[in-house]
Amino acid sequence: MMQRCCTAARRAHLSSRRATLSSKTLSHVDAAKGLPRMVDVSAKATTTRRAVARCRVVFPPDAWDTLIASGFAGKKGPVLATAVVAGVQGAKRTSELIPFCHPVALDACDVAFEEDAEQRALEVTCAVATTHRTGVEMEALSGCSVAALAVYDMTKALSHSIVVEDLRLVEKTGGKSDYSE
Repeated sequence: MMQRCCTAARRAHLSSRRATLSSKTLSHVDAAKGLPRMVDVSAKATTTRRAVARCRVVFPPDAWDTLIASGFAGKKGPVLATAVVAGVQGAKRTSELIPFCHPVALDACDVAFEEDAEQRALEVTCAVATTHRTGVEMEALSGCSVAALAVYDMTKALSHSIVVEDLRLVEKTGGKSDYSE
């Protein structure tokens, strides 16, 4: 059974977002044909665009204690340094993984980690920027998730009860509208 962790504030935020979404249309669906499509961005202005995504990697107590004692180094090498490289690579290759994402040249990609000792978790953040006709939300989300998956891969020898959770967009600027969690 999948366990979900969600704060009351987060649930309220998601509920308000669902209400907003119900009045919008799906941009990647041709309404006349009912088929998926890549959005034509040729008429959009080239602007500076930025997106930030976050998720958490939660560890069982023994695994967390081992990681802290080792300085986040495992049998496979430095966990966080490896995850940074994986996250940047994941962000850069988003259009190869998500069918209707435009290939976007990234101007910046920063993957960072914050320890939450009380929750035995790593908060993973991926911030991405470009100057382009389309946003980089998917690149930030892809980079964040791939970094978290690399952490899991590097630490799974300690436990298979490690959980990657709460992947979300926390900020987007540039383009038609801005967003902030």
